Amino acid sequence: MPFEYNIKNNNTIKKKRAVCQHQRRKSDCKECGGSSFCEHKRRRNTCKECRGACICEHQRRRNECKECGGASICEHQRRKTQCKECKGSSICEHQRHKYRCKECKPKNICDEYLNDYEIFV
Repeated sequence: MPFEYNIKNNNTIKKKRAVCQHQRRKSDCKECGGSSFCEHKRRRNTCKECRGACICEHQRRRNECKECGGASICEHQRRKTQCKECKGSSICEHQRHKYRCKECKPKNICDEYLNDYEIFV
């Protein structure tokens, strides 16, 4: 049975994708030669050599190209996630990059450590 059908809460029927032996969609499985991969064993839409749909005329990802006005570029000509003026998601409350903030980073490390390990005194 290559396709299964899924009935959602609002009684709409949605066809599930075919699943391969690796428990992935057949089109997304590199080992099975899925249609999402090109002859270079890369994602077809992002392969520069195949001129994938996500590659612009400047040989960059279309959404990250400043010259094309990509969707990931803000009005300040920076990546939206890393722009301090736009309050991007990679900027912390101290107006620094989260991964470089000395005030945020120790707190995050301690929280992760305490959640992962039980410490008995």
